[in-house]
Amino acid sequence: MLKQPLKIKGVDVSKIRNRNESRAADLIPQILDEYYEDYIFEDLDIQDIYALTLNMIPAGYAQPGSIVLSNRLSDYEIRSQIRNAVERVLDNPTRAGE
Repeated sequence: MLKQPLKIKGVDVSKIRNRNESRAADLIPQILDEYYEDYIFEDLDIQDIYALTLNMIPAGYAQPGSIVLSNRLSDYEIRSQIRNAVERVLDNPTRAGE
């Protein structure tokens, strides 16, 4: 299924991205490997951790070609929120079969 471009009054806004999404996606495996190496995370756990992390950090939206002023979160801040998200997911697991 092809994804239709997201448009507002005919203007394509589908290329506007939250810059922190890719940063969180890059840092989550590091946190899981570093602090939770003995735990086997299910797919839904990973999805919950990712979504919860994004809900706990400010969004940083930008469109291609835009000038991004430095309000960049540090990796430390994002890693801290990832750890918080993991702990919340471990305390309240969602299981597909339950």
